[in-house]
Amino acid sequence: MTNWRAVLVGFAVEFVLGVFAFALPGIGHAAAGLVGGFVAGWMAGGGAWSGAWHGFLAGALGGILVAVFALVFGLLLTATGFVPGTIFGVGIALFALLAFGLLALDSAIAGAIGGLLADEN
Repeated sequence: MTNWRAVLVGFAVEFVLGVFAFALPGIGHAAAGLVGGFVAGWMAGGGAWSGAWHGFLAGALGGILVAVFALVFGLLLTATGFVPGTIFGVGIALFALLAFGLLALDSAIAGAIGGLLADEN
């Protein structure tokens, strides 16, 4: 069963740290994903698989929101005539969804570690 409180807290940690991560581009965003995934996995507990699942969801939640925003923005561009064809908007959204899903893997790894450490206490 998914602990949505743990997922939302992990996402909030990633979001807040991600805002401050612009001071260290690349490194800061990776660290934000690791810390948020760890927090989600630790809060959920239940071992490595449960922690990895919750960490992945916390990391992917931001990606899903960005992909939805990209889809809406791309469709608005095509509807107003700035860019011809809806393939552009849908393609950007699918690419964003795939990219952010892959980028959530670091959160899943950190979540697995957090889930393991939560069970040891």
